[in-house]
Amino acid sequence: MDEEYDVIILGTGLTECMLSGILAVEGKKVLHMDRNDFYGGECASLNLTQLFQRFRNSPPPESLGRDRDFNIDLIPKFLMEGEGLVKVLVYTDVIRYLEITAIATSMVLCQGSIYKVPSTAAEALSSSLVGLLQKPRARTFFNFLKNWREDDPRTHEGLDLNKDSMAKVYAYFSLNEDTQEFIGHAMALHLDDKYKARAARETCDRVIMYANSAARAMEGKRDSPYIYPLYGLGDLPQAFARLSAVYAGTFMLNTPVDEIIVGDDGAFAGVRSGSQVARAKVVIGDPSYFADRVRKTGRVIRAICLLRSPIASAKADSAQIILPQRQTGREHDIYITCLSEAQKVCPKGCWVASVSTIAETSGDPKEEIAAALRLLGPIEQIFVSDSDVFEPTADGTKSNVFVSRSYDATSHFETVYEDVKDLYRRITGKDLVLQKRPPTS
Repeated sequence: MDEEYDVIILGTGLTECMLSGILAVEGKKVLHMDRNDFYGGECASLNLTQLFQRFRNSPPPESLGRDRDFNIDLIPKFLMEGEGLVKVLVYTDVIRYLEITAIATSMVLCQGSIYKVPSTAAEALSSSLVGLLQKPRARTFFNFLKNWREDDPRTHEGLDLNKDSMAKVYAYFSLNEDTQEFIGHAMALHLDDKYKARAARETCDRVIMYANSAARAMEGKRDSPYIYPLYGLGDLPQAFARLSAVYAGTFMLNTPVDEIIVGDDGAFAGVRSGSQVARAKVVIGDPSYFADRVRKTGRVIRAICLLRSPIASAKADSAQIILPQRQTGREHDIYITCLSEAQKVCPKGCWVASVSTIAETSGDPKEEIAAALRLLGPIEQIFVSDSDVFEPTADGTKSNVFVSRSYDATSHFETVYEDVKDLYRRITGKDLVLQKRPPTS
């Protein structure tokens, strides 16, 4: 450890491990440290003993089964076939370290009932989620997105997606609140309705990505565009850590960080652990290592639930269920993910359901997610967390201290990938361009 590196990375969350792998492939000398004795940080997958120790400081009941049969995600998320993180997995060849499986179905709550989220525009137009009078208008909107080309003004219909708000686009196509909810929350996966005031390009790109991912899923005779790594999300950061190690990255788990060393100019100089000091010009880390360089932006409620039967409304071995904020009288959506033995996260006869949302009150977290918990049916064990969400107070370009953002309540990884791209741009001064990794000697 007592030597010079190009980059020191603190924490083995997915964001940090992705950057570790990418920078190591580019030839940087990387030292990667974590105070924990396992990979993943806040996005780790835990066995049964680790889960009970973390939440209850007690051993699990023997009736639940064996430790080795459980891989329970602390932060539940699914991958979408066309999203940025999947492209990184493919281009860096990290996909070779993972076994990927399909999620059976994606569903959404509407007027008290659960409906399958359509996989194609044609399916959407036949779904009861889109009203009869809205179907031709929705068809016009989907055709607009299908034909839209940024370099061809003839396809723009007078709209500037980079400047006009999504609310203006909805109004242009005369789409009502129900159709907006379906597009913005079930397809574009927005957490709340604030997106309507932002430029429409963000939402339209998300809808196009969803449609393309769903089309690929249908080619593979799957009903959902979502995929998931067998044995839990904890395998994702480990896979990128393996990539970094292939390119001579150094990893040190169970290593406390006792001091962040800065020079007289305020710039990062190194890290001390005990009597050892590692030096570098750049440090990257999650918010837990930089309490004096982050600010709280909110709270996320998450509940991990162990079930003895599948969610009745899903009728599948795995599922995502979205509860749009308008359906529950809240300001933010609630997400449910459900997994089973098919994804190698629990033994036969057990299901792991996770619920997540943005906290809106200072009251009982269970009350905020009560609508979702009722959908799960009988719950054998429940573990609830109420976690602060942080973002860096500075961009790091002056101090060379680059802090990642906390993981949000969404059920997908797009915000994680956006954070990786943003950190990479600030660290290197250039955009992240995905390239096939070079062969190793």
